[in-house]
Amino acid sequence: MVTLLPNIAGKPPLRSTRTVPTDGIPVGTWFSPAVIQPNNFIYKSLSSWSFNTAVGCTHACRFCYVPSVATIKQTPHLKKYGVKDPDQEWGNYVFLRPWDESKFLASLKAAENTPQSSLKPDGNRAVMFCTTTDPYQVIRHPDANRQKELFELSRFVVRRALELIRDCSTINVRILTRSPMAKLDFDLFQSFGKRLVFGMSLPTLRNDIAKIYEPHAPAPSQRLATLIAAKKAGLHVYVAMAPTYPECDEADLRNTLKAVSDLNPITIFHEPINIRAENVARIEAEATANGLHLNTEVFATREAWRTYALGSLKSVWKIAQELGLRKQLHLWPDKVLGSRDAILSVKNSYAYERWLKARWTRISEWPK
Repeated sequence: MVTLLPNIAGKPPLRSTRTVPTDGIPVGTWFSPAVIQPNNFIYKSLSSWSFNTAVGCTHACRFCYVPSVATIKQTPHLKKYGVKDPDQEWGNYVFLRPWDESKFLASLKAAENTPQSSLKPDGNRAVMFCTTTDPYQVIRHPDANRQKELFELSRFVVRRALELIRDCSTINVRILTRSPMAKLDFDLFQSFGKRLVFGMSLPTLRNDIAKIYEPHAPAPSQRLATLIAAKKAGLHVYVAMAPTYPECDEADLRNTLKAVSDLNPITIFHEPINIRAENVARIEAEATANGLHLNTEVFATREAWRTYALGSLKSVWKIAQELGLRKQLHLWPDKVLGSRDAILSVKNSYAYERWLKARWTRISEWPK
């Protein structure tokens, strides 16, 4: 059992616990603090726990699954904050979770003392920053002082939580972000040694198409530069080519994998866009607003999506083999691909089921 240290840091930024906005702007602080919680990942092999710093996300990724699987559960609370439809308004609201050190330490102690036998074998005994938001997103607010206040709170919560995990436990950390702002904490990441892995979502290298699917997220070129900087800083890096878009043809996938191969990442995760709630409608609306036509026909029917998803997974599999990345590749076939209809649609259903099971039971790498 690990003994938890007392509070060794200064107080969080002033006014950090202000909650329900009174100015009609859906940006502020949430009513409950940030704590470590068990996650419910299936077949991902990412982590055992989650640490989410906010409700909502400013990246506004049109494909995001979070509104349908996480934020939607908070609809009653979000209505009090002026958010009527969490799915439709995704990307327009973000509420930072305030800091309560005693509650965080209690959650850390619970995680630390969880028997290995009670954890999923593919979680690497790690806590992930973050699973339903981005720990390094840009907080925008029309009031400059309030924006500065929220930025300081966000920075404090992430760094303080990491410091306590490092000093008061033995659990691992997985960072996943789309933001170059993460470079501000490379020094802290380095202090974890083999207990921390750093990764970025990089579905494509095309800044133009990413701008449609992820309108407010930093450009892929910036993310790749951040990964290169992380590697030079001696961090253990991984890459999430997730989710790739229908416009990511074989040439595009090859370009991304070639760039990724130079990083020698410990793991390369990949999945194509899966259909969740209103995410296809959000993608189409964004394209229409920009006068573009995207290949959303692949989402028109279950069969069309299945063909698209399997085609994308197989292309990445083939290219990874060509580039010598096979051992590092971790595919994420959606659980729907294991439905009875999906299995019966394949000629060699037995081999297909074995292939799916091998992907779903794979345990991602961790530094030794």
